[in-house]
Amino acid sequence: MSRSEVRLMCAAKRRKLKTLVGAGSVLFANEDAERRRGAKRAADLARKAEAAKITGLFTADLLKADAEGLSGGTGSQEPIVALAGLSQVTSDIGLVATVSTTYHHPYNIARMIGTLDHLSGGRAAWNAVTSSVGEENFGDSGLPDPARRYARATEFIEVVNALFDANDTTAARRTASGAVAVDPRKLKRIDYRGQHFQVQGPLNVPPPPQRRPVLFQAGQSKQGVTLGARYAEVVYTSQPTLTDAEAFVTALRREAIELGRVDGGPLIMNSFHSVIGESDADVARRLREKHERIDFHQGRLKLSDMLGGGLDLSDFPLDRPLPAEVLPDVGNVNRRRGRVEIFRRYALQGMTLRELVIEAQETGHWFVAGTPECLADAIEERYRAGLVDVVSLHGLGQPDQEDLLLNGLLPELRKRDLLDADYPGGDFRSNLELPALP
Repeated sequence: MSRSEVRLMCAAKRRKLKTLVGAGSVLFANEDAERRRGAKRAADLARKAEAAKITGLFTADLLKADAEGLSGGTGSQEPIVALAGLSQVTSDIGLVATVSTTYHHPYNIARMIGTLDHLSGGRAAWNAVTSSVGEENFGDSGLPDPARRYARATEFIEVVNALFDANDTTAARRTASGAVAVDPRKLKRIDYRGQHFQVQGPLNVPPPPQRRPVLFQAGQSKQGVTLGARYAEVVYTSQPTLTDAEAFVTALRREAIELGRVDGGPLIMNSFHSVIGESDADVARRLREKHERIDFHQGRLKLSDMLGGGLDLSDFPLDRPLPAEVLPDVGNVNRRRGRVEIFRRYALQGMTLRELVIEAQETGHWFVAGTPECLADAIEERYRAGLVDVVSLHGLGQPDQEDLLLNGLLPELRKRDLLDADYPGGDFRSNLELPALP
């Protein structure tokens, strides 16, 4: 499939652009006078997102303490538990929990995500990742190589899907007392036997409202593209430039068709990092202040992490390019190869260490600084080209950005008829306008 064919195919479907924002932190901080302050703030943000008709809330997960402070609070709460709480203060917005296929078991995850779908009235989704950190907390064998992680992820998704599909949709019924009775004869075994998992089943959670909660998948290495093309309903990818996005989407769509996908393949999700300002001068000021706040000692550590970890960049001058010989061979990197490819390319293009550290603040994601109109231009360009279906927006919960997001960027996107004015369906799957399940 050519790039022009990708554009024509995506233009024909005319699905509105879907939006996600990060779920707020429910965590308690030691100085909080009220123990539920974090939970209440997260609930307030979830309600704001729903009032703005954001399609879903997204949670990341790191499975380890962030000893060097490179990720802020990202990944510091358990996603499914946090979203279960937020499900009770919202009614329409989707709930996307990141799940490690390397360090969890598919039967447990099917039970947990299935229960979240029941609890939320059909709004659950899971973002399958193979994980690049946390191995020290799950045994002493080290991080498995990418081939093994993706082989396990393949079986993991197959098991979860099989467990959801096997149970009869009429397995649960409401009794006269209001309780639920489950007919065990309608819960079916799957008898899955793979290299990594042996699961008999049946799943003891009856079919949830969506039948299957929506499957997101994150990964942009060759193995990640194959996994997403085969199974994902939404693929989460980091593509910092339009050219990168074109190449990725073309490869993904082509592979999806080769694998027999007849539904047009997965939707494409990009995380859109931004600095929003009221005018060009305001944007320049905000961007300058953002860069002035960078701690370049910590920035070197973050850049090392973007390049696969283990690089000591402390003695390299900030205003010179990195020598090519210190850059890693991507084939020898065991974690986040897609991210490493991005930053290795930046370095080989001659970016200085200072410029690389600044880029590392956005972790290889799509980044634009501008007015709401400028940001809408960038989003519309990718959308009209068929290169993004779901965009994760930043700024909610940030005092200097929230108003410009809610009352600037979102109205501008709606003025251009890019976003839904309301939730179009009764569950997350239909709000994403995904094809119906067979």
